[in-house]
Amino acid sequence: MEQLILAASHQAQGTITLPGSKSISNRTLLLAALASGTTEIRDLLASDDTSRMLEALQSVGVKLENFAQNAWRVVGCGGNFPNKQADLFLGNAGTAFRPLTAALALAGGDYELSGVPRMHERPIGDLVDALRQAGANIEYLANDGYPPLKITSPNINLSKPIKIRGDVSSQFLTALLMALPLTKQKATIEVVGELISKPYIEITLNLMAKFGVNVERNGWQSFTVPANSSYTSPHEIYVEGDASSASYFLAAGAIAGKVTVAGLGQQSIQGDVRFAEALALMGGKLTYGTNHITASKTDELIAIDLDCNHIPDAAMTLAILALFAKGTTTLRNIASWRVKETDRIAAMANELRKVGATVIEGADYIKVTPPTQLTPNAVIDTYDDHRMAMCFSLVSLGDVPITINDPKCVNKTFPNYFEEFKKIAKA
Repeated sequence: MEQLILAASHQAQGTITLPGSKSISNRTLLLAALASGTTEIRDLLASDDTSRMLEALQSVGVKLENFAQNAWRVVGCGGNFPNKQADLFLGNAGTAFRPLTAALALAGGDYELSGVPRMHERPIGDLVDALRQAGANIEYLANDGYPPLKITSPNINLSKPIKIRGDVSSQFLTALLMALPLTKQKATIEVVGELISKPYIEITLNLMAKFGVNVERNGWQSFTVPANSSYTSPHEIYVEGDASSASYFLAAGAIAGKVTVAGLGQQSIQGDVRFAEALALMGGKLTYGTNHITASKTDELIAIDLDCNHIPDAAMTLAILALFAKGTTTLRNIASWRVKETDRIAAMANELRKVGATVIEGADYIKVTPPTQLTPNAVIDTYDDHRMAMCFSLVSLGDVPITINDPKCVNKTFPNYFEEFKKIAKA
């Protein structure tokens, strides 16, 4: 297995330009493909996840052109994919797999969707159940409730509200919302239970509006897509810098110096921009510009007890910050960690213990008490999870060397992460 040894550092200084948001990139690609007209998407994230979406769209006949660096021209198909038969391999890209499942299920055609073994362990039953309520024809090709899937043409029926659980993955609701305009019928979705990761739904609704579809909503309980809705290209759209990726560099600044992230401001449509608020609660010093945020070292970081429903991905970075804070940090309402690229609660607990932390994990929470001294030369397993690799790089700022196993797993969202991290980390 490939390994990367990060040298002990005690200072972080510099400015980092963020890659595009994965969540915005893949949503924008799909909406552009479903729209009427041609869309130029700029600052698109270049990563494994976006590559899987681009490959899938090409497989179903969407015309794509990479006309400049991180810029793609997408010729929309007006909701009617030219290729009605295709086998799609989507790796471990949930932001591609879930929305494509819904779009293909309602658009009509014969498709098979598969991924890596871990994707076949990530539940999709709640989305499939919801799509079947709308008349979709979807079969499980292996285990019930999980990919791979076979999709055939639907028998659309939206006379009754579609019910979907809100407490497993917000990507299910996102997928359903994005696909329903393809039916041209009025459709209502009712959320059963508490909706997790609400800011990701805000991203979805914001982008749908940019493409001409305005969803009517009743709080977080129900959403209605009006009849005769259709996507229209906005002609040009810029992808924001990734707020989840920003969390590592903002944390670095708060731990060990002063770091500015460019490409993201306080008015971001991404929920994870609120990581900065959590960092401020821990004592970090934050300053904001229209398109940048700066975090500076504080005299002392303090532990927090926080409901992290609003920042599920960036909350992982808080678990690492807990190593540098006084007291026990408790991160709550993070059940979605269990069904991500790996079981992130279990993985985080295992690896935090390697660097000396005392950790208690529950079904939907984690408690982290820092050690008196970080354990040097820990070897961190990353579980083919990009965020595990990026999070644990921060441990080196505690003046201890650390080894990251399988560092290339960061290719999922931030292929040059370690090069950028080394620019700010100073011995």
